[in-house]
Amino acid sequence: MTVLGCIADDFTGATDLAGLLARSGAPVRLRIGVPQTPPADTAAFEIVALKTRTAPVAQAVAESRAALAWLRQAGASRFYWKYCSTFDSTPRGNIGPVAEALLADLGATQTIYCPAFPENGRTVFMGNLFVWRQLLAESPMKDHPLTPMTDSNLLRLLAPQVAGPVDLVERTSVAKGAGAVRAALDALKARGVAHVIVDAITQADLDSVAAAAWEMPLLTGGSALALPLPALYREAGLLDAADTTQGSEPVEAATLLLSGSCSAMTRAQVAAYRETGAPAFRLDPLELARSGPQAALDWLAAQDLARAPLLYATAEPEAVRAAQQQLGTEQAGAIVEAALAAAATLGRDRGARRFIVAGGETSGAVTQALGVTQLDLGAEIAPGVPWTFARSGGHRVALALKSGNFGTESFFTDARERLEQP
Repeated sequence: MTVLGCIADDFTGATDLAGLLARSGAPVRLRIGVPQTPPADTAAFEIVALKTRTAPVAQAVAESRAALAWLRQAGASRFYWKYCSTFDSTPRGNIGPVAEALLADLGATQTIYCPAFPENGRTVFMGNLFVWRQLLAESPMKDHPLTPMTDSNLLRLLAPQVAGPVDLVERTSVAKGAGAVRAALDALKARGVAHVIVDAITQADLDSVAAAAWEMPLLTGGSALALPLPALYREAGLLDAADTTQGSEPVEAATLLLSGSCSAMTRAQVAAYRETGAPAFRLDPLELARSGPQAALDWLAAQDLARAPLLYATAEPEAVRAAQQQLGTEQAGAIVEAALAAAATLGRDRGARRFIVAGGETSGAVTQALGVTQLDLGAEIAPGVPWTFARSGGHRVALALKSGNFGTESFFTDARERLEQP
């Protein structure tokens, strides 16, 4: 029986959530896209990964509703709408519109929004989102090429996206524990407030929030809010004792690294990996627009995959803006995604069985190009970034799908070493 059905708005976010839920020892299954067949052989935690973070609102809502319908068929009665811990969005959505649609389909009248992930430096205080010590709008996220975050206040970000009022449960209530959070939520519900931002600056805060809200039909947030849920379900008798049988068979060592993220952390990770002497090729969106990806593919075809070559479009914000000005924001991103997807397919056909991918949009493009429809969970490389395993082109492959800002500077090397450990 599926205990919790989860919907994620990108593939790295889905693996992030899956990795944290898997810490509980309970079975987790990650589906790529809405399954086209009725549910069968489902896990306690089912996650449907969508590529809707920057999709048109109507498309994001339709795909999310389809995922909800499939998860309900799988037996889930509680649901989790997972988005980025930096609340990547625009004034139109897609976080709010999807949440409203899911609430309506479930006949629910209230949900919470809590993107905090303290283990990765994301905290919410007085409704403002911080990235480590910086307000969101003062962090490198202000330069995100697709969803530049120029406001740190979650109430102001969410209000234009939903029809009803938005309010806040402050840290002063959260610090008093689950009972105080529940009382605050009930008071807001009595006033007709369906959309509630909740402060959290520590994992203990998230434990209290989860304990107060776990019975809601719909929870929304980053992945860390889901971390306490398995224990709460076990206490309620909804989930069996830990089952740690999830494991991974060995995967051939030939490796390909693909990076489309332009986040500050990914830029540092690319620089650190290049310093190791590994072969690397930079993709320039303007050159790709002029000549296509053939030069990059020819370079890749000549590489020794035992040396784990890197193809990257990672660049400084000024270079990204210059390309977007000439090509348009969507076209610049699409050109890069198509090139990296083609590289992934070529790499697999030439023997690559391990793929390390940086960036949510890139991970979506690569996973779809490889024809992956389901991922099994392996060891965590960094908080929120596990190795995953799938079938592609008749081969068993390992994929590490990394959100742009996750991991330390040595992530690419760490990922390779982690897969070698028992």
